[in-house]
Amino acid sequence: MTGPEKVCTVVVTHRRPDELAKSLDAITAQSRRPDHLIVVDNDFSDDGDPRVRDLVTGQPMPTTYLGSRRNLGGAGGFALGILHALALGADWVWLADDDGRPQDPEVLATLIACAQRHDLAEVSPMICDLADPERLAFPLRRGLVWRRRVSELRTDATLPDFMPGISHLFNGALFRAATLEAVGVPDLRLFMRGDETEIHRRLLRSGLPFGTCLNAVYLHPQGSDEFRPILGGRMHTQYPDNEAKRFYTYRNRGYLQSQPGMRKLIPQEWLRFGWYFLITRRDPAGLREWIRLRRLGRRERFGAR
Repeated sequence: MTGPEKVCTVVVTHRRPDELAKSLDAITAQSRRPDHLIVVDNDFSDDGDPRVRDLVTGQPMPTTYLGSRRNLGGAGGFALGILHALALGADWVWLADDDGRPQDPEVLATLIACAQRHDLAEVSPMICDLADPERLAFPLRRGLVWRRRVSELRTDATLPDFMPGISHLFNGALFRAATLEAVGVPDLRLFMRGDETEIHRRLLRSGLPFGTCLNAVYLHPQGSDEFRPILGGRMHTQYPDNEAKRFYTYRNRGYLQSQPGMRKLIPQEWLRFGWYFLITRRDPAGLREWIRLRRLGRRERFGAR
């Protein structure tokens, strides 16, 4: 990777210039700096905040600013950025969000070395809590046990530097261009929530090798707050803190679990959410809304909220 291969970084942002600035500072400080930076600015307008464009054009590396007048969500934003990176001739595409950043200047170089060493189609860093890097930003369930700390994840690993077949997308994920040609780009219809799960599903079904590098860390705000314990903590369910997140989460889960490779999760899904809404929350209306949104996704009714 010190030779002619080209790495393009894709960052998707939406009205968070201060957070974006921190992310871009960490990206441009990489010891193996990306060859090109692409920033997709969702919901851009001519009379809006010009700071995002100025941030991008002011970076000390080749950049492309893609201002989208329509909010494409995370799914559409990454799809647009990835396609542009491939059109530029990228050999590798490194994905990032505006509210997270690499922990140190060696993250990209470490991911590249891990991908070369294990001949990977995709590799992700560990996603750790921005406020407490020893804690995972998104807990990982192994069977009935949740792993919440970096030390627990390392204990589970069979290799000292790599966990095969487990990967959190899209924060800091590094894809070969050929992998994206094989599995495709995120589905614009999902907008947000579940788009990373859908790409993970495609990676699994492709048979391509991928996983998590245990020597690289990407920092992200804690994302476990909306996972609510049930059955004495033996299982969890997801209840986002606002209506928009619940809409996209539940609708998109309905679609995802109707797809090959995901259908085996349906009985467990009904048990978990039925218990949460009827026993934990005592909220029959919430369960009816959950069923309605699942049905929209299963029937591929992807109209606007």
